[in-house]
Amino acid sequence: MWYRLAFIGLVVCATVLPAQAQQTLNVVSWDGAYVKSQILGFIRPYEADSGVRVNVIQYSGGIDSIRKQVRAWNVQWDIVDLELFDAIRACDEGLLEPIDPKILSPAPDGTSAQDDFIAGSLMPCGIGNVVGSTVVSFDRTQFKTPPSSLDDFFNLKKYPGKRGLRRSPKVNLEWALVADGVAPERVYEVLSSDAGLDRAFAVLDRIKPNIEWWQTGEEAIRLLETKRVEMSSVYSGRVDDALQRGEPLDIIWDHQVWFFDVWAIPKNGRNTERAKEFLRFASSTESLAEQARYIPYGPVRQSALALLTPELRQRLPTAKEHLATAIELNASWWSENLARIAPRFEQWLSRPVMVPKALPR
Repeated sequence: MWYRLAFIGLVVCATVLPAQAQQTLNVVSWDGAYVKSQILGFIRPYEADSGVRVNVIQYSGGIDSIRKQVRAWNVQWDIVDLELFDAIRACDEGLLEPIDPKILSPAPDGTSAQDDFIAGSLMPCGIGNVVGSTVVSFDRTQFKTPPSSLDDFFNLKKYPGKRGLRRSPKVNLEWALVADGVAPERVYEVLSSDAGLDRAFAVLDRIKPNIEWWQTGEEAIRLLETKRVEMSSVYSGRVDDALQRGEPLDIIWDHQVWFFDVWAIPKNGRNTERAKEFLRFASSTESLAEQARYIPYGPVRQSALALLTPELRQRLPTAKEHLATAIELNASWWSENLARIAPRFEQWLSRPVMVPKALPR
């Protein structure tokens, strides 16, 4: 009798466990206030609506893990929040599933997704979710005369002290050229030449001894909150979240660098169809509007923007006044040039820092 029960138990395990495994989805995203906005904005509502349990996995960007998983046919990540330039690279390498925008839900008034999403936010292997932004932020309590421009970030004589920057050539090189007098519309033209690249690194050399490097948005905010830096590059939505918590931070919108984040689905996965169902839910008008209420990044659907209050729309990177001097991160350019520039950036980081003489306060 005992062996018959044991056999039945094995059969139950063999039939029930796979079904349970199919009721989960591994969603890969960023950290801190950003992933919180996704969890509260649409991940928990999706779980309640679908009965699927979402495992949220945090990472700090890049496509190395996707490449390894896809090539090994051992895909653990079902859907990933990627920077657009990374999505372009991964798509070109054949690492991502193609996504037909026709699978996306229409706007509440029936407008198709293709007509509702803002230009540039739909791509063959990715669907946009937010317009994010890198800005300069500072602690108001640290300055009698607060900084107000990108030039002030690079001016150690007028504003001594530490600076926080993301450990990446992206944004840093663009800002360095703008601070050196290059017009924003010419930045990528100049960076495309060796002389232009030399020029950008020379500008970064001037502040290199004062730089504290960060890799995640949460780290950038912590540098400011703990007063380890006087100013830092940081994602605008993270600053807004800190402000809501009472931190005395402010944003310099001058020459913000705005960009798209997109959802992408790695190839060779076992939950591809469920990932597409999640994508349809997460990219709906209501989901994008709800996420923006938790973190003020621009939703990529016009219909979602229309659901936000005027006060919230003024806090977005896409607000008209914030776009006056803005730079659009050229994702296509970076997808083509990162492999050339990243090794040089790492070599530059490894060089000994020449500490300049103390600047007068």
